[in-house]
Amino acid sequence: MKVLDENHYEDFWRDGYLVIPDAVHPDLLERLRGDFSRWLSESRNHDLPYGVTVDGRPRFDLDVGHRPSSPALRRVNAPIEVSEAFYEATINSKMADVVAELIGPNVKLHHTKVNSKLPGTSTHVKWHQDFLFTPHSNDDLVTALLMLDDVTEKNGPLEVLPGSHKGELYNLWHDGIFTGSIDDTLSRKLQIKAVQCLGSAGAVCLMHTRLLHGSAPNQSDHARTLHISVYSAEDAVPISPNPMPTKYEGLLVRGAETGRIRSVPYEMKLPELPATASFFDQQAQHAKQT
Repeated sequence: MKVLDENHYEDFWRDGYLVIPDAVHPDLLERLRGDFSRWLSESRNHDLPYGVTVDGRPRFDLDVGHRPSSPALRRVNAPIEVSEAFYEATINSKMADVVAELIGPNVKLHHTKVNSKLPGTSTHVKWHQDFLFTPHSNDDLVTALLMLDDVTEKNGPLEVLPGSHKGELYNLWHDGIFTGSIDDTLSRKLQIKAVQCLGSAGAVCLMHTRLLHGSAPNQSDHARTLHISVYSAEDAVPISPNPMPTKYEGLLVRGAETGRIRSVPYEMKLPELPATASFFDQQAQHAKQT
């Protein structure tokens, strides 16, 4: 049975994003929240990013100001490698079914992560397009942002520019430095037209890989935690190394393997892989320089 109707499908391809409620079962949502709560408690015992992923970088990334009394766990890389609940949400939930309806029927996984904005933290995501970090032979990629908390106007929601997935690819390199964000002057102009993606815990925001987006810091007393899964069409082949490698990269989650490659024309400068646990540090370094 299909999850999306024709209006949903048209909305996504017109605007570049779509919010669907109840993407996971309530019991699974509680398991996801429980695992993140456990990781948050564990983070109190660390002063620096910790844990190890398949390429040796830390799994758990900490924001500036992190301390035991006020933990600031902002990123968990490849959570599906260390949590059955996160694996199930990425592979076996309605979320993956919806992605297959948009870019399928054959869909594979690229990478997963958790981004969290806890109350009192400073995490600010500057405007960018995901495709510039994860270029493929074609752009049938969807980032699925599963809301583990209620996402409101105050706790740093995703902000998008509807329809921008149909436009140009904006450079993330400035003065020879990979900044992970578009030009600041352009960002200020886009902010005026931004639309916030809000929803209740358990909803998922599906975002086209070329859609311009960013988000402000959490200004509330309530956390905003997202489980993010990036999927691609099976015939989309990565052009550069995965910025968050995982043993599950390329896992077929829906459909069948065809052994075919499909390409679309585009030009861009290849990204620079983050040396630390996340691209947050790349954006923060650029902010200091400007």
